[in-house]
Amino acid sequence: MTRAITADLCIIGAGSAGLSVAAGAAQLGRKVVLIEKGEMGGDCLNTGCVPSKALIAAAGRAQAMRGAGKFGLKPVEPEINFGAVMDHVDLVMASIAPIDSQERFEGLGVTVLREHASFAGPRQVKTKDATVTAKHFVIATGSTPFVPPIDGLSETPFFTNETIFKNRTLPDHLIVIGGGPIGVELAQAHRRLGAKVTLIEGATILNKDDPEMVEVMRAQLKEDGVDIIENSIVEAVAASGSGVQLKADGRTINGSHILVAVGRKPAVDGLNLEMAGIDYDKTGIKTDSALHTTNKRIYAIGDVRGGLQFTHVAGYHASVVIRGMLFKMPATNNDSQAPWVTYSDPELAQVGLTEAAARDHHGDIRTVRATFADNDRAEAMRDTRGFIKVTTKKDGTILGASIVGPGAGDLIQTWTFAISNRQKIKAFTNMIAPYPTRGEISKRAAGAWYTPALFSKRTKMLVSLLSIFD
Repeated sequence: MTRAITADLCIIGAGSAGLSVAAGAAQLGRKVVLIEKGEMGGDCLNTGCVPSKALIAAAGRAQAMRGAGKFGLKPVEPEINFGAVMDHVDLVMASIAPIDSQERFEGLGVTVLREHASFAGPRQVKTKDATVTAKHFVIATGSTPFVPPIDGLSETPFFTNETIFKNRTLPDHLIVIGGGPIGVELAQAHRRLGAKVTLIEGATILNKDDPEMVEVMRAQLKEDGVDIIENSIVEAVAASGSGVQLKADGRTINGSHILVAVGRKPAVDGLNLEMAGIDYDKTGIKTDSALHTTNKRIYAIGDVRGGLQFTHVAGYHASVVIRGMLFKMPATNNDSQAPWVTYSDPELAQVGLTEAAARDHHGDIRTVRATFADNDRAEAMRDTRGFIKVTTKKDGTILGASIVGPGAGDLIQTWTFAISNRQKIKAFTNMIAPYPTRGEISKRAAGAWYTPALFSKRTKMLVSLLSIFD
């Protein structure tokens, strides 16, 4: 018999966005219902961030063994047990899973329903066994892989990020369709773990990032042995013997497996959004600056609203909703300040505007850079790949920062902090950076901004004049 539940808040989706809202609201004494039809933890824990970074870590260790010679150590070609590698991936997921588990949230007082939900009205959703009426709703259903309409693909076995981490046998030749972050990360990881890899991209790889940064990544992929085919559209796919065959711009490529990584689409199917008066299209659910949908008692957060589709952005959206819905404070979404990172080797990180975007938006800008080749810690680690590029207004207001190099995802955080707090580049010259660290590169870039003025003829004349008072 269907049970009726009344709550203060009903959340659909137990990924990072939904879980953050549920935990916050429950601990603030609200009666919360959380509905999830799949796995607790959503894409990030089960098919995205966590397993991919665990796989990348294993691939990095394998590559370190191959590159030991530059440290005076004997390089070794690793013996890779791919099944054991995937055991490692599973263990990492299992270690994090309790944080996102049904048991933990029920311990916080949340009613968890492991069922599909659909709206039955503006303030009501139904599941197989329950009807939930609530004051507010949050839609946090995330996104799913977009499968392009390639001839023959629907009849040919292929991986997406939702299935590839269940694979226990190393592909002989993995063909990756899509050169965005997911495609690049998994292409490099599988290559370093011993698979032959071909990466096909319809435009250029990582085309949302600064092209100069991408060139460093492209060179590394090629050095690793990834066959990169850019500006090429896959026209047809078919099974071929025990493998697969692709046709792209008149070229035939044979492989053992396919990974489709051409983007994501919002997970709205079956939600019956029309019954709740919620507008949406293929790009996602429409929201205002406070993340309300067209039904003001219903919010949409995370990937389901389109835009930047990252776990940290979903968590940020949750904080906006908590402030606005529960504390009744002015809360405006500003995820344009969110950084993003491709966790390849080297990593590629960006916050704010790229140089090209800054020039389009502001016209007269200044750009400074510093290289890891001039960084002592990078030299000691025998890894000087990459550089930092910072773009500012003429007055020093920071518009964006791009970093490519090992640990770029960690290094971008200081620039994210500066942009979020509207600091100018002078803040970095005031900072004392510990030596020797890769982080010194940020201070060096800031110093470069002042170099033309500091060592100008005018400054030299001023110093000469002041020397009179010695």
